[in-house]
Amino acid sequence: MLLPRIIPCLDVKDGRVVKGVRFQGLRDAGDPVELASAYAEQGADELVILDVSATPEGRGHALDVVRAVRAVLPLPLTVGGGVRVVADAEALLSAGADKIATNTAAVARPQLLDELAGRFGCQCTVLALDAASNGNGWQVVVRSGRDRTGRDALAWAAEAVTRGAGEILLTSWDRDGTGAGYDLELLAAMRRAVPVPIIASGGAAGPKHMAEALQAGADAVLAATIFHDGHTTVADLKAELAGLGVEVRR
Repeated sequence: MLLPRIIPCLDVKDGRVVKGVRFQGLRDAGDPVELASAYAEQGADELVILDVSATPEGRGHALDVVRAVRAVLPLPLTVGGGVRVVADAEALLSAGADKIATNTAAVARPQLLDELAGRFGCQCTVLALDAASNGNGWQVVVRSGRDRTGRDALAWAAEAVTRGAGEILLTSWDRDGTGAGYDLELLAAMRRAVPVPIIASGGAAGPKHMAEALQAGADAVLAATIFHDGHTTVADLKAELAGLGVEVRR
């Protein structure tokens, strides 16, 4: 059984790391290269870079950021934002990504997942799924949280897996940036819906929240604010998780 992964996330806009609440009110959080290097030294297991303005601005991912981060990062790197066609993914992989995440474009054209998996493999194809509560379940939101699709998040994830998505990066829109903890009901429901690894995202404020997410069915936990704002380091977080009885990677 694989041990859980601790994954810092860099939301990037105009070459800088940003962070907000529910994808809004973005503030500067630092230089992506400096943060990536620091998190690698602290013992991060992977890193995720999401270009949060690529899709709203109708452009591709900033490849120069990926190249610069890759130059200092000895870890697996997942990159998303602005991936609309196979050529976009190919450019990101050439720049240094190991896995490609897609969200809005896959919702608009689900065949994109078939194409990415067919060209690069399921292990390289990540569905980034942003889900918001709608009272009796969760619906898919796209365009960095701007648009609610009305589409059932669990059904979409299950379809994505049949099309070749090898991992789900699951972000709770309701919890993003709040520090209120991951949406455990969403995680448990998603665990029942798909057989592939799930990365929990949105709401972490400390090791207790991460332990709860892993218990609910996540295979990895992603966080941003707690690392960017210096509330903890990856190394300290892993030590605290170990103290809670969660076996982590060294």
